[in-house]
Amino acid sequence: MSIKTALPAAELGLYSLVLSGALAYAGRGLLEASQDGAHRKAFRESVRPGWEYIGRKMDVADFEWVMWFTSFRNIIVFALSGHVLFAKLCTMVAPQLRSWMYAVYGALAVLGTMGPWYLGLLLGHCVSLYVASLLGQPWLCLGLGLASLASFKLDPLISWQTGFVTGTFDLQEVLFHGGSGFTVLRCTSFALESCAHPDRRYSLADLLKYNFYLPFFFFGPIMTFDRFHAQMSQVEPVRREGELWRIRAQGGLSVVAIMAVDIFFHFFYILTIPSDLKFANRLPESALAGLAYSNLVYDWVKAAVLFGVVNTVARLDHLDPPQPPKCITALYVFAETHFDRGINDWLCKYVYDHIGGEHSEVIPELGATVATFAITTLWLGPCDIVYLWSFLNCFGLNFELWVQKLAEWGPLAQIEVSREGLGQGLAGSLEGMHCCSLESSSHTWPPVRNFLTTTSWLSGQWLPLWVSSTPFCGVWTPGPGCDGQALPSLWSSVFPSLTTREGCPGDSQRPEHIPRTWGSPVGRTSDQLCPLSP
Repeated sequence: MSIKTALPAAELGLYSLVLSGALAYAGRGLLEASQDGAHRKAFRESVRPGWEYIGRKMDVADFEWVMWFTSFRNIIVFALSGHVLFAKLCTMVAPQLRSWMYAVYGALAVLGTMGPWYLGLLLGHCVSLYVASLLGQPWLCLGLGLASLASFKLDPLISWQTGFVTGTFDLQEVLFHGGSGFTVLRCTSFALESCAHPDRRYSLADLLKYNFYLPFFFFGPIMTFDRFHAQMSQVEPVRREGELWRIRAQGGLSVVAIMAVDIFFHFFYILTIPSDLKFANRLPESALAGLAYSNLVYDWVKAAVLFGVVNTVARLDHLDPPQPPKCITALYVFAETHFDRGINDWLCKYVYDHIGGEHSEVIPELGATVATFAITTLWLGPCDIVYLWSFLNCFGLNFELWVQKLAEWGPLAQIEVSREGLGQGLAGSLEGMHCCSLESSSHTWPPVRNFLTTTSWLSGQWLPLWVSSTPFCGVWTPGPGCDGQALPSLWSSVFPSLTTREGCPGDSQRPEHIPRTWGSPVGRTSDQLCPLSP
């Protein structure tokens, strides 16, 4: 989409002020609701003892977050620390083999966590997509990739493939869906890149190195194969200046975010309250709004922490992974409503941009958005809520383009042209203006000249003045004489559709109109614009 503009700082400041006040008001009601419901029977399963010394309980309704930082914390730290340690040793001893070390270490980690049958299942999907890539047909690779993804999302194939996991543990389902889904997306990216660049002859070993990179394996983010292969193929990678400081800062920020979430859950039971509808119905509207907003922001923080930890390790391996998701509070156009930047890049490169082109035509854009959100629905898992979410986002993305096209429609565009014509019509009465230095001009009224010479903040600013019934515009500069600058910045803010240019001393040509060419010598190619006096 072409609507990707930054909001003015003043507008953002106003929004931040309003949002802060609203959140403070809603947070007060949410805090009171959490205190009142702490001892309800419906809260006993998910509100457990926390900070006993101050009498605070903790919301533990999100078992995934709890598992990460309790029973699985040591395993995660051990696995990632081992990856970093072996990567450092390999980089020092045999840097040309570091990509092989990453693949072997990742495959062994998957083998130890999920079992040999699950590893064999994923290898089967990798080989099938590799064979499809040899045929050089992108539609076949994409179709097979989507079929493989559907086999992990729809019954009865998902139930059959789940049986390949060895053992039973708390995060088994999360690791199964994460590892399987991201494996399919990575293999599809490999196959499509192979079709796009048949001269590069990627091998099955390249696919396995790409897929079994442990930091990205279970939870992402996903890097497209071309980016990963280019960065991993560097034999002696060199860090940019200040990169280690940024890595430490990102790691420290992830730790701070984890601590902030832990503190927050001791005061606000935002995950438990929605499970008790009878209690939630008694809450005031402001508390309900704060509850909904807090759950959305928590999902973003959770993903930001996960991607932040993974990205820290990836940057230590000299990779440039996708950034963490953009905060939902900072989103204001549908074109930027992506949560996972890696999946967004994947969808844009292989589906959205491929079908939509420049995203300036209604029909191709509609087809691109429908195809994109159809794949997104399959990725998230088809259900009624996902259908509704996809429909609203698809409609919003197209609606922005429809509004843009409406603004370019004949009658509305004619109004804009008429306004520009009015500005051009005013140009005739302004051709006699002189562009001279006000400080040295004898035509300048003494009080004005004194004001200009003592006011530094007006240096270089163009001012429209009418003195002694003779209109002229000028620029105050330290040097004397005419300047001949093409476009007065202040004057152009009033009449942006025209520019008045007067020649330099001795230039006999008359002023001319230069529409919308800020500072560029359009019109007479033989003339040179006079620089401002030093």
